[in-house]
Amino acid sequence: MAGRAADSTVLAGARVVLPTGIVEDGRVTVEGTRIAASAPEGARTVDLSGHWVVPGFVDMHNHGGGGASFTSGTVDEVLTGIRTHREHGTTTMVASTVTGEMDFLARRAGILSELVEQGDLAGIHFEGPFISPCRKGAHSEELLRDPDPAEVRKLVDAARGTARMFTLATELPGGIDSVRLLAEHGVIAAIGHTDATYEQTVEAIDAGATVATHLFNAMPPLAHREPGPIAALLEDDRITVELINDGTHLHPAVLELAYRHKGADRVALITDAMDAAGFGDGSYDLGPLAVEVKDGVARLVEGGSIAGSTLTLDTAFRRAVTLDRIPVEDVVRSISANPARLLGVDDRVGSLDAGKDADLVVLDEDFDLKGVMRKGEWIIEPKTA
Repeated sequence: MAGRAADSTVLAGARVVLPTGIVEDGRVTVEGTRIAASAPEGARTVDLSGHWVVPGFVDMHNHGGGGASFTSGTVDEVLTGIRTHREHGTTTMVASTVTGEMDFLARRAGILSELVEQGDLAGIHFEGPFISPCRKGAHSEELLRDPDPAEVRKLVDAARGTARMFTLATELPGGIDSVRLLAEHGVIAAIGHTDATYEQTVEAIDAGATVATHLFNAMPPLAHREPGPIAALLEDDRITVELINDGTHLHPAVLELAYRHKGADRVALITDAMDAAGFGDGSYDLGPLAVEVKDGVARLVEGGSIAGSTLTLDTAFRRAVTLDRIPVEDVVRSISANPARLLGVDDRVGSLDAGKDADLVVLDEDFDLKGVMRKGEWIIEPKTA
């Protein structure tokens, strides 16, 4: 039954992207905090002709933004980072950590889990310390360790049911047993920062790994005699691959390769953002490591490795559609529906189905962000004539 007109808003006239496809001159009815199947007579109507309405973005790999760090910031700083990404269309996100001492990570999990419990975050992603020193990227080598299942379990317990994903170099001692432990606890085991062979990667997938952490980055390149992890991750339908579409981490041809082989249902566009996302160039810290951001590219001061990104998902969306020529409905799956499914929150977010949270993004004809709604409230209200 439709609710009161005073509580209902109809967004009309836009191209609306639903799981079934694009609806021209579509309507989305918002009733309170949810999307409704129909609107009561007299509901307020907002004319969004010439715009797109798509589901709110879901980021399953994010270290911070707005000058704030999810890996070391205070609660208020973490909330600043969350607000920054919401203003760029990401209405659901996890907080990703970086390599640190085990006790520090356990304490960090306790802090972040409170924000999950109060609805500000969708979970915690542990990236490190269980990764390969050969492919460490922007992680402190002296703090790396093999993925001991007991230590993995310590972090799972510290997160109090909010751990959603661990990135592991599954070829290391204890890697396969850790994958099995995570699968048993309903936590995603993601293969990343790995020096694994093709065969070792297949073994990890068979043990229960389901995600490739920022595919192509921090792993051996594809070679014709040593296909390595990339071939195994691309060919297996059990794996969803993360892609960072910022123009720095991946060449457009490589992005197209991933979409062609995986299909849109097995791609998750992520930011891998660090503090500078939505904030600007300058000097930052990523865990214990110093980072310099110049022209929007984050690199370690020592060694020059890429240190996450300054990407926001509205930019990733626009690039995917306008530069990479990926169909809009495929981008929506990759940036909303697929990560929501992986994180286990697709009953609430990830599509514009009736009954789900009223999380949505309004884009203009050039795919520039014009509006963001989360749970029925405008974070950025679109300007209408």
